Amino acid sequence: MKRLILLTVAAMFALSACSQKATKEENNENQTKEMKTLVTYFSASGVTKGVAERLASAIGADIMEIVPEQRYTEADLDWRDKNSRSTLEMKDKSSRPAIVKGELNPEDYDVICVGFPIWWYTCPTIINTFMESFDHRGKTIIPFATSGGSTIDKACADLKAAYPKANWKAGKLLNNATEQDLLELVK
Repeated sequence: MKRLILLTVAAMFALSACSQKATKEENNENQTKEMKTLVTYFSASGVTKGVAERLASAIGADIMEIVPEQRYTEADLDWRDKNSRSTLEMKDKSSRPAIVKGELNPEDYDVICVGFPIWWYTCPTIINTFMESFDHRGKTIIPFATSGGSTIDKACADLKAAYPKANWKAGKLLNNATEQDLLELVK
């Protein structure tokens, strides 16, 4: 009889523990689902735009382009020209190219994925303009980039140093990203 009682009590504890674990997992899933995610991106040539669109679709997020008031021309993007617009902007750390106000407000989101091409081993200065356009304190920011040969490491370090009040997650290069790569970015 004592064994039966002990087995019954043990089974009840086990079921209770499983039920509590399931409830915690459900709560975590609900919190994740409730978090609003925005994919923002700057794309001078269209490569980063394509990745951003795929990312937003994969994770079910809203999407917003970071649009410069003055669009970049091919001549502006000629990194070999010491007087091109992009070269001059990247040489001047205080450069903040003007952007068009987006239709969406980043402050309405909990998680913001910020995409850009790598320029001079870091993010274009227009990303600083974007970051300074809203209150990013406490927001989870996840950088992603495209690049012909550089890593995202310096860009991530520069962003974290410039905007320490944001909750930065690890950034990734998403060249040729698989669906799994896109999903793992926001985990």
